[in-house]
Parts: sequence; C-alpha cells; structure tokens
Amino acid sequence: MVKNMSEAAAAASASSCGVSSETVEKAVNALLKWRDSQSHSQKPQLLEQDELLYLIVSLKKIPQTPRVNPHKVPLPHPLIDPSTDPAELCLVIDDRSKSGLTKDTASKKIKSENIPISKVIKLSKLKTDYRAFEAKRKLCDSYDMFFADKRILPLLPRLLGKQFFKKKKIPVPVDLKHNNWKEQIQKGCASALLFLSTGTCSVVKVGKLSMEKKEIVDNVIAAIRGIAETVPSKWGNIRSFHLKLLDSLALPLYQAVPDLRLKILAEADNPSKDVLEEKQEVVVEEEEEDASHQKKKKQKKSKGRIHEVQYMDENSNDTDSGAKRKDENKTDNVLSKKNKTALKKLGANDINTRDRKKKKTLSAQ
Repeated sequence: MVKNMSEAAAAASASSCGVSSETVEKAVNALLKWRDSQSHSQKPQLLEQDELLYLIVSLKKIPQTPRVNPHKVPLPHPLIDPSTDPAELCLVIDDRSKSGLTKDTASKKIKSENIPISKVIKLSKLKTDYRAFEAKRKLCDSYDMFFADKRILPLLPRLLGKQFFKKKKIPVPVDLKHNNWKEQIQKGCASALLFLSTGTCSVVKVGKLSMEKKEIVDNVIAAIRGIAETVPSKWGNIRSFHLKLLDSLALPLYQAVPDLRLKILAEADNPSKDVLEEKQEVVVEEEEEDASHQKKKKQKKSKGRIHEVQYMDENSNDTDSGAKRKDENKTDNVLSKKNKTALKKLGANDINTRDRKKKKTLSAQ
C-alpha cells in the first residue's frame, strides 16, 4: 500500500513538472543499453570510471542578467555523498586582513565539526603557486568539487583559468561568515549546478551509471522541476530538455510547441492549384491597387503644374521665334554673298570693255 502511494506521488510530481516518468524511463533504458553495447566493443580499462548523465536545457531567450555563480537545484539522490563515497572536496578561503580568517582557524573548525573538506587553500597561495597552466590543470583534476568564500568569488575566474569552466568545476559559493559550514557544503553536494551564462543552452549533471535506474529517473524529474522554477519566465522560456551520456546522442524528453504567431506553411514545396489561384488573385489585386494609386498621383501632379505648363509653352514660342530669326539671318547672308559675286562679275566686265576700247583707239592711230 505504501509502495503504491509512493509511486502515485512520484507520477503526480512527474506530471506536474511537464515531463512524464515513462518518457524519462525509456530514455534512461535506451542510454544504458547503448552503454552496454559500447562496453562490449571497447577495450577494458584498468581503472573503471563512473560515467555521468547530463541534462541539456535549451531556452527560448537568453537571460538578460547572466551570472557566473551557479544556481543550486536540489536532487533527491546526490551525485557526491561524502558520508558514503570517498569524495575529494577543496575549500578556497579569503585570507586577506579584512576577512579576519586564517587557514589555521578554518582547518580547526573543519576538524571539530567533521566537515567533509579534504584541502584548504588560501587566496594568496592561489595567486602565487598556481599561476602556470599546468598547475591549474592539476588542481582541477585533483578534486571532485570546489567551494569558495563568496567574498572572493569575483576574483576566481581570472585566477583559476579555462579548465575549471570547461569541466564545470567552478567553485560553489559558501558564506563563511555564518557558522553552518557543514550544512552549506552538504547542500552544495546534494544539488545539481545550473550555469546560466550568455547563451540559450546549459548542461546539468543529474546522475551516474553506478546509481539505480529509479534513482536516475527521480533525479532527472527533480532537476527538470527545479530548473523550470529557476529559469526566468519558468516554463514559458523553456524550449526543450534532452538527456545524454558523454559520447551518446541526446534523447528528447520535452519539446515546446512553436508559437502561434509563427505561420507554418505545410504546402510550401508542393502548393496545390487552389493555393496558386489565390496567389494569382492576390497579385492581380495588388497590381490594380498600384495602378490606381499611380493614376491618383499623376492627377495631383497635373493639377499643381498648370502654370509650369503655360511657362513651358511660352518658352516654346520663344524658341520658335528664335529659330525663325536664325533662318532669316541665314537667308540674308546667302543673298549678300550672291550680290557680292554679281558685283564682282560686273566689275570684271567693265574692266574688259575698257581694255578693248583702248586697244581700238591705239590701232586707229
């Protein structure tokens, strides 16, 4: 009876989060089968590594206020449990004079309260001893999870380097002013970390292959519910959820319906005759509207240019009279030339007659 009630509560919680437990179970079973098939074909390794399952979140809009600090999404089955698993945790403290905290006081508090911290690093040592890229890479690979005083969190991205961001090992902020260090660290270990940066896609670790199927399903459903509550606009801003292993395909768990404002043309490639006829009618109507609009414009222009037309007519008359004057001048020039040639001929004839008369008189003498 109690088992049936728990299953009913889990189903109700799954339905409230927007994704059914059946789809999550199918996706988990498919990923586990794929991993088994891959393990038979691959060579056996000396050290078996526990592979993680990742939940991919796609948003519709980029968050307006991106943040470096991750959001904590609580999980029912934590990925790192210091009480059962030998996890390596590192704490970075603020040893500046303003903080009033030293490494000795921090280590004494950790031992007295049995806090699961393996290493304490001072901020000054992080600046001096971990400048080289190789030192930063070794530090990133040496511990499973990092915690840091929230007062020095803005300084850490420059000091830690790219490796911490690539492997999603950015330190989780802890308020060391309060005395509940153990509670804060346990809460950080039992939570999935959601990084909302300058993009629309985020990846969250939600399970391990060493966990049981039911535990993985519970973690996935809890992560989906927590992410939907954390994201701005909640479910209205979520586009999709996918589940995958490191090298596998991403299996869809949830896909938002496209907005109604976006028109989807089903017959865009092969339109029917009715669609073509409608398009032609629309084109004809648009052409008629353009023609009528152009006519109206021409009428308006003609009404406003009556005086300009009269002025142009006057100019045309002036040009005609000028052309006539040019023709008259040409005819005058031609007549004057003809008169000159005629006069020259008459002068020449007079000279010839005079010469003849002189010759006659001389011969008579």
